[in-house]
This record gives sequence, C-alpha cells and structure tokens, in this order.
Amino acid sequence: MSESEGWNLGRISSHNQDALPGAIRLRLPATSANLGPGFDAVGVALKLALTIEAQSVQAPQSTELTIAATGRDAERCARTTNNMIFETYREVLTGVGRELVPLDLRIHNEIPLGMGCGSSAAARLGGVMLANHFGGLDWSQRACIEEATRREGHPDNVAACALGYVTVSVVAGDSECSVHSATFGQQLPWKLLLAFPPVSLATEKARAMLPAEYSRVDAVANVQRAALLVAAFALGRGDLLRVAMQDRMHQPYRMEACPLLDRLLPLAGGSGVLGVALSGAGPGVLLVVEADIAPAEIAARIRQAAGEPELEIIATSIGAGATVESI
Repeated sequence: MSESEGWNLGRISSHNQDALPGAIRLRLPATSANLGPGFDAVGVALKLALTIEAQSVQAPQSTELTIAATGRDAERCARTTNNMIFETYREVLTGVGRELVPLDLRIHNEIPLGMGCGSSAAARLGGVMLANHFGGLDWSQRACIEEATRREGHPDNVAACALGYVTVSVVAGDSECSVHSATFGQQLPWKLLLAFPPVSLATEKARAMLPAEYSRVDAVANVQRAALLVAAFALGRGDLLRVAMQDRMHQPYRMEACPLLDRLLPLAGGSGVLGVALSGAGPGVLLVVEADIAPAEIAARIRQAAGEPELEIIATSIGAGATVESI
C-alpha cells in the first residue's frame, strides 16, 4: 500500500448512508525506532502487534466506550479512562466537527508498554484509523500518518507502524506536519531480539535527559553512521551494522536510566550479533542477529552479559505495516 492510498473502508455494513459504519479489525505492529543514530528518523516494524476489533454501538448508550482486552498488560489496555486509543479517536472527531460514535473495542496486545517498542505510536495511529473509519473522514494513509505524527511528536515509530519494514521519515515545514517516508527491507532475513529490564521508562523522561545542543564532532559522527545505517539495511549488509548502529546523540545520555544497553553493546559484531542499540527511547535493547543463528543461543549470551538469568527476551523479526479489514 502506498502512502497516498486510504485506509477507509466506507460504510461497509449497509447501502444506507445513515447507517453506522461496519465493524473493523486493525492490526498495528510494534516498532523499534532510532536503531542507534537514526534519531527521530528511522524505525523498523516488528512481528508483534496491537489488534483492535471495533464496532459502533447503537444509541441510546450510557457509555461512549466499552473495552475487553487480552494479552500483554491486559488490565491497562482495558481501561476506559485516559485510554490513548479512544482519546485520540475522540480528539480527531471533535477537531473535524464530527459526531462521536460510541465504540465497543476488543483488544489483544502483544506490545510491551513503556519499553521503547512503539506502544504509544500504535495506540495513536489506531485512534486516528478508528476516527477515519467511524467518522467517515476518507483520509489517505499519509493523512493518517501525519495526524498521528502530530500527536506523537516525531515520525519514526508512526511511519514504521503504518508502512512496515524499515522506514525512514522526515517532517517538512514548521507550521504543518508534512511527513515524507520511504520503506524498504521487505526481504531482510535477520532476526531481531529485544531484551527488557523489569522497570519501564516514559518517553518524556527519556527525552528530558538529552542536551539542547551537540558538538560538530558528534553531529558529523551521527550523520555518517545514520547514512551507513540506511545503506546497510537497504543492501542487506549486516557486516556494517556494528558501526552503523553506534550513536552519540541520545544513547550516551540515556545510559544511566538504561544500564542494560551498556552491558549489551559489547556483543555487537561478535558470534552472530550484527548490531546493538537502544530500542526507541529505551529501556529495552534491540539486537539484530544473523538469520542462521538460533535465538536461544543468543538469548543465553544476552542474559550472561546482563548478569540477569531471568531477563525477559523476545525473539521476533521485521514485519509488515498496519492493516484494516472489515469483520
């Protein structure tokens, strides 16, 4: 699906234009952003997902939202107050002057929350996609990406969630959020491992750790590595990733709050581990691994390096972007 194509399925349940839109299923992948030097620009979609089944509720209805949730952090996902999916949905419809359609949601979540795996981007993009469908907005895919990016504050996770695979994005213009993205890496065979400490880290807190200015030496080093990073993923050059995933812009400043990274960085470039970086803002760590290496073998080395025998590790791979279908 290209950026210009829409996600709107229309009023699929009836030819009556006054009828409520039909039920839909959204699948929104987890994402790992930055990949080291690609700060706020590069992201990769994972084969872990937030799945939302949504149907409109006929009036009169005492509540605007009902939720049943399963999977990871099900209790948090089932909250009807301060729910990021529904609040985004509500705000988008209010912003365009459309009536709020009450929803019944069935959620299954596989995305770790607060670990740098794009859970907020998936929730915000999901809310925008729900508003697009149930509000009859007929927005293009790109318009949905731009709306979610405005709310997220940066395009890397949102674009990767929407478009899938490895995605590079920039925001052009100061007054309007015009997002330009390119996606590649559909055929990359590499495995991805994610290692998680027991305590999460809010993105806002992680961003507050960063300096306001950088030296020219550090800026040049990151530009060089970000360019090499894109080339490595585009060409399937795993031999470049040890250097290409190095960073001087955000990882050194987040190391104190993400001590797992410091312990795992020495694994890069040795015995099947191609590259290591903080996953998003952390505290989770992403390891890119050769295709023919057994994840269990690498997981044992990760736990040994971390000094944590019970460290949570998830094995996954590069995956497709968000989908919407009628149910």
